[in-house]
Amino acid sequence: MTKLISHIATLEIPVTNLKESVEFYIDILGAEVHFQGEKNAMLTMKSKGVPTIFLVETEEIIGLSFRNTNTDIVHCMIDFYTPSLKELYEWLEGKQVEVGPLNLQGEFGGFGFKDPSGNWLSACNILHPEQ
Repeated sequence: MTKLISHIATLEIPVTNLKESVEFYIDILGAEVHFQGEKNAMLTMKSKGVPTIFLVETEEIIGLSFRNTNTDIVHCMIDFYTPSLKELYEWLEGKQVEVGPLNLQGEFGGFGFKDPSGNWLSACNILHPEQ
């Protein structure tokens, strides 16, 4: 079969307060505003092949996470990569961002953290082939 889809273009994230969320994603993730409207904003990480983040203000957030019933760990649907997992974890704590437990298996792992709308996001230090 022909490869018709080459990569993930955009991650769409529901938020309850667009202004507060844009500030969070800029400060915490280092994203930049590509476009901002009244009720939505497109953010970019300015890296080739990395999806843009489309924040959409809404009154209803269903959720971006699930609890693994085998391990009881809450997983997020979006993992952000960092080569400095422990440093990021401590930095987020210092910024008063709600973080979950740091889950390590040897030197590799991840953890969850919440955005201002209560969405669980996560960070990991694992790169897979072709990333």
